[in-house]
Amino acid sequence: MAVDLKIWSDETRWRSARADKVAWLIDSQAYFSAAYDALLKARRSVLLLGWGFDPRTRLSPDGGVDGGESDEIGKVLLRLTELNPNLDVRVLVWKSSLPISATQEFFPHRARKWFEGTGVKFHLDDAVPIGACHHQKLLVIDDEVAITGGGDFATDRWDSVVHRDDDVRRLHHDHSHHPPRHEVMVMVGGQAARELGNLARERWARAVDEVSAAGPPSDGPNPWPGNVRSDLAGIDVHISRTEPAWRHHPAIREIRRLTRDSLFAAKKFIYLENQYFTSPLVAEALAARLSEPYGPEVVLITTLQAPSWFDRLTMDRLRSVMIRRLHEADVFGRFRAYSPVTSGGKPIIVHSKVTIIDDDIVRIGSANLNNRSFGFDTELELGLQAKNDAERAIIRHLRGSLVGHFMARDAEAVERAMGTDDSLSRAIEALNRHGRLLPLSPTWLSPLARFIADFHLGDPTSPKDSFRPFMRRRFLDEQVREIAAESGMLRFINSDQNP
Repeated sequence: MAVDLKIWSDETRWRSARADKVAWLIDSQAYFSAAYDALLKARRSVLLLGWGFDPRTRLSPDGGVDGGESDEIGKVLLRLTELNPNLDVRVLVWKSSLPISATQEFFPHRARKWFEGTGVKFHLDDAVPIGACHHQKLLVIDDEVAITGGGDFATDRWDSVVHRDDDVRRLHHDHSHHPPRHEVMVMVGGQAARELGNLARERWARAVDEVSAAGPPSDGPNPWPGNVRSDLAGIDVHISRTEPAWRHHPAIREIRRLTRDSLFAAKKFIYLENQYFTSPLVAEALAARLSEPYGPEVVLITTLQAPSWFDRLTMDRLRSVMIRRLHEADVFGRFRAYSPVTSGGKPIIVHSKVTIIDDDIVRIGSANLNNRSFGFDTELELGLQAKNDAERAIIRHLRGSLVGHFMARDAEAVERAMGTDDSLSRAIEALNRHGRLLPLSPTWLSPLARFIADFHLGDPTSPKDSFRPFMRRRFLDEQVREIAAESGMLRFINSDQNP
């Protein structure tokens, strides 16, 4: 059944554009490989936005580098500008605070020395309110190919879809192992890539006060990676953003509105992969859908435990409250929350930010399901909606591939296990025989943890409450009331559609 509620509007997207090709890149092996191939084909421009950046990041740790050249992204970019002095390479990365930078060996700050006096224009961007960050991740090559999602170029990001316990390729620069990690990116070509290039140039102009214009369309070879087959072709994609109010720039909350509208549009499935799950707006919308007798199944995939102590103290506590709320609302048994582990039981860091609604809507980007991503940090997301049965089958296959790969199963196995009742949760239960997806339950909270959760410490909604948790509590209560009112209205409107 196709989604019949309109969710794309001026309130939910910045621009829409045609993509002549769309490809899902599941896990960083696929992302880094595609980026490396496309970079080597760059002729006019390379635009890179990131939350973090380490020039020592290897793009091909599994081999395949020709001529003995280094595959570290910093050296690749330098080599490209040396071979083609006319190539315009711009790297714009959030100027992180020193405590955060210290956890990344003081990158990206140290990267400035790498590119000083070279053809690579490297800049750290601090044009955000105090405490906020630039969280958009985007690579645009020649305005013909663009990749976006949740991933950055850092030495602790590479992993394959197998998520082996001790993969010798999953190494830091000092050859120590980093944990397994799940990531999802989306790559587009055509006019959609050109619009994303415009977005990157707008960011550059705001940060550096330097305007750069897009070049004319090229009649040369297309930089689309030769090793990547497109999943969709000739489809409209929608670009959505979050930007906090900053100086004379107004707040932009397209992703927040789109998230709310997407959850209310679902008929059969809501599939979520996300690093964080702390937004009361999302939790209340899902609770409303779970309370409907014939509402959608909800499957959430997230990390068992945040890797940083600060996130464990704040975001994990907040998530526990949200999970408890959904378990309480799940009177019809349609909610499942899981954390993936390797075959040896090691937790897999879920860093992806994916929403799939029914077999109709896919959203992939940088935004977490938390307050920050809806109003305090900058975020970027691509969304698309199927317009025919063939495209719906491709989206269904993507969802099956994502949930199946955690259990070492393919999309076809998931499809078969869904059976005649077409249940995603029952398919997971049938295929999860080796316990690779651990059910996630709420945990007991100490008085301190309860205080942190009550006031969403570490998760502000906007610059207005970033240092005012009592005001934040009021804003969040207003969101809950907003969702309660809207869910009641939608339940009344849709009541005649239920069997």
